[in-house]
Amino acid sequence: MPFAVSSNRQSVTRPIVIGLVGASCLLSIVSWYTTEQGMALYLSTWFSLVASLGVQAALVLVAWLIGFTRTRRALLIAVYVITAAVSIGFSYVSLFTWFSQRERPLAIERKLYDTLTAASAKAEEIVGSAIAEQQKHVLALDEMTAAEKEHGFIARAEDADPYLNQVRAAVAREAQTYSRGYREGSGVGVRYSAFDRYANIARQSLNRLQQARISLTDFRGRLKPLDPTETQLQEFHRAYDAIPWSDIEQSLHNARLERPALPNYAEFVDRPATGQEDLLIAFQELFTAPTGRHVFAFALAAFIDIVVFLLAYSSGPHFFGSESERWCTAAAALDSLDDQIFVRDFLRKLVPTARGMARADAGALTPGEQQLCLLLAAKNLAVTREEDGNLYYLLDQGVHQQLLESLATQGFPFRASAAPAR
Repeated sequence: MPFAVSSNRQSVTRPIVIGLVGASCLLSIVSWYTTEQGMALYLSTWFSLVASLGVQAALVLVAWLIGFTRTRRALLIAVYVITAAVSIGFSYVSLFTWFSQRERPLAIERKLYDTLTAASAKAEEIVGSAIAEQQKHVLALDEMTAAEKEHGFIARAEDADPYLNQVRAAVAREAQTYSRGYREGSGVGVRYSAFDRYANIARQSLNRLQQARISLTDFRGRLKPLDPTETQLQEFHRAYDAIPWSDIEQSLHNARLERPALPNYAEFVDRPATGQEDLLIAFQELFTAPTGRHVFAFALAAFIDIVVFLLAYSSGPHFFGSESERWCTAAAALDSLDDQIFVRDFLRKLVPTARGMARADAGALTPGEQQLCLLLAAKNLAVTREEDGNLYYLLDQGVHQQLLESLATQGFPFRASAAPAR
């Protein structure tokens, strides 16, 4: 642990420290701007401006206080963590919104394009299967109509196809309501007319299915990956809603047909309506499905505030004076002396030991010098030794060197006191 910064090194360090303070202020401006922009998405302009200034000022000042104070440090750290969380949160929202203004809509539109393409392809496959099955039904009903006209008794037979079997049963039940004058047999009759009617119904169903397939084919041909999500969804629903699902279920003999899942518009919002929606989307996607854009925006927001803290924390002690400098200043204040005069008088009382170490007689020390030696001993920078009933302080070599170097550049009070001292 350095005891004091020499004046020569101070002349070099001071511009560097000022540069670090300037760098922390510049980064604080960046952090303030991103925080204010994030708050402006959710709060009013004046409220976000004042709140962001308060947050950023607290970040820098608390970081400086943590650097050179030892009292209530835990409280200061807690205040900084809470304030930094607010700053990072709103800065992340601002950066994410800025990054995603161009990239996010394109990514969502492409994702919706893939989803709609897959859903329409599945729907078209189902409709195609229903058309193929319905064509068989139309052909079979035409043959049944002709057979009823020529031979009769078709309604009494059973069919392996569920749809055709239902038609036979329906014609038989309908025939039971007729009077006995309409007997079953060959020729044109009520049963022939019933089969002919069901054949026409099947043709109408087939036409609806074919129209639905044409609509799906046209939709897939018009669909483009970079169309707005609202346009893509409107076109999809126009084609999807025209699908006669009841005809499909009847043709495929499946009342619990699994239909293609409809995309939810809330999952494919490419352009939020308000800033509040931007804020909610940013945090919701960060915690549910983070991408590289989310991670980069959050890391950049955290990096700015972390660097601001490190710069302010490291430059604060040098800018406001290191611990060792404050020790000498406080000890000199006890003796009502200037810092350099105090160090000069203290160094004059140091004598070498047999091993060449600097030694100070405790009995010859002033109150300020006594307090400085006690503090050095508490910091393991000096040790006490008793010889011939006298108490001595043995100073660390580094402490002795730094005290001596601090007199290399003489201040005005030191120069003014030089003549009387001689």
